[in-house]
Amino acid sequence: MKPRENFLKHFQAAAREGRTVLQEDAATEVCRSYGIPTPESGFAQDGQAAAVVAERLGYPVVIKLISPQVSHKSDVGGVRLNVRSAAEASEACEAIVKSVKGYVPQAEIRGFWVAKMVGKGVETIVGLKRDPVFGPVAMFGVGGVFVEIYRDVSFGVCPLRDEDIEEMLAGIQGHQLLEGFRGMPKANTQALKQILRAVCQLGMENPEIESVDFNPVWVDQERALALDARIIIQRGGPPRP
Repeated sequence: MKPRENFLKHFQAAAREGRTVLQEDAATEVCRSYGIPTPESGFAQDGQAAAVVAERLGYPVVIKLISPQVSHKSDVGGVRLNVRSAAEASEACEAIVKSVKGYVPQAEIRGFWVAKMVGKGVETIVGLKRDPVFGPVAMFGVGGVFVEIYRDVSFGVCPLRDEDIEEMLAGIQGHQLLEGFRGMPKANTQALKQILRAVCQLGMENPEIESVDFNPVWVDQERALALDARIIIQRGGPPRP
């Protein structure tokens, strides 16, 4: 299946349910179809299945809720990090359901997304917004939990030329983090550049997408991975041609 066709499949499924956010499994599949690397991961229907997936991936893992009523999973206890055994995987799923039901009683639990955790690296953010004048605009900056505090980001209008990407990477105040600041691993900037090119392609080929948020995009000396993918789409309606 071509990347555009793959996206439309998930867009149409979300539109039928009146959702504007692609679920974790769908967003991951769309990312991979566009060459955006993500951690090894898999879907689990329940806690027992999550333990099986975790054993296959190898520990530690992160477990995330999949529910059409919950888009900001961490806000309602829908994410568990550093799960290190099959028993912990089952317990994590139970704890997630209990916490989420406390916040969102009507939440439909469709399953869990289990992903391999990564080691030491630099956390960045890659995103995309659809501007009414310029169209898809890519964003890059310092990522992780402090992104809304530092707001250290740069922008570029898609499609991005090589010199545009270079300016975006150098244009943030925290660019030294990419160079191995104070013992941190030197970032594989070529891998970051590829993700920026891919997010532009994603936005340009799919006008149904309103915004994309990959936070964090984890990068070390060897690779870059989108650890969390949030894809916002238009509300309802048929796909554009």
